[in-house]
Amino acid sequence: MFMSRVLAAVAALLLFAGSATRANAADVNVMISGGFSAALRDLAPDFERATGNHVVMISGPSMGNTPQAIPARLERGEQADVVIMVGYALDGLIKQGRVAADSRVDLARSRIGMAVRAGAPKPDISTVDAFKNTLLAAKSITYSDSASGVYLSTELFSRLGIADQLKSKSTMIPADPVGNVVARGDAEIGFQQISELLPVAGIDVVGPIPAELQKITTFSGGLVTGAQHADAGKALLAFLRAPAGAAAVVRSGMEPITAMVK
Repeated sequence: MFMSRVLAAVAALLLFAGSATRANAADVNVMISGGFSAALRDLAPDFERATGNHVVMISGPSMGNTPQAIPARLERGEQADVVIMVGYALDGLIKQGRVAADSRVDLARSRIGMAVRAGAPKPDISTVDAFKNTLLAAKSITYSDSASGVYLSTELFSRLGIADQLKSKSTMIPADPVGNVVARGDAEIGFQQISELLPVAGIDVVGPIPAELQKITTFSGGLVTGAQHADAGKALLAFLRAPAGAAAVVRSGMEPITAMVK
């Protein structure tokens, strides 16, 4: 029902887009984690042309203890209309009453990938055994403090039986793209959502980790409780989930979750 309403709102906005002016345009403040950021940067100009509104991106991790993390930003009163982040972290904000429960929409599914410094040999990670051997052979490993890194450090390494061997050479990176760390040469290999690795210069994405070990992360969006520009925020969420935006989501390295108007 929510999606029908917001998609109808988009249609109405598109109908009157030609008369949109700076005087009535809204700045839609979007707190967004890295996974969906590339897709939004790609799609925002189309939304802005169609509606006259302007998308303002406020970047931060979906979780973690840094001041930039989206939950921390909202807790200290930073203003936003929309949040786009890891789905289960968004659910936490809904439980806290910071995001409207009936506004939640799933936008894309994302896989974890591995990267090396540009030009470096690409290790074999095509099978579980090859992946395990690559981890054991690596001199240094880095991963994010968000969904992918939490999974690797608290579940996957233990599941492979090598957590103790990796502990001394593994580092969790807060509030900084893992690709940047690898590009600087501060880590031999790095793990993060593929959509967060692809935009980083100075690295080569080796590929996704093996399917048997993969953890699919859903990126979702919602309307912040008390949003100043609620209608524009609803329209943006519907726009991002419309089939027309699927190609941009794919280009960013994710699988789109689209909705059709019934």
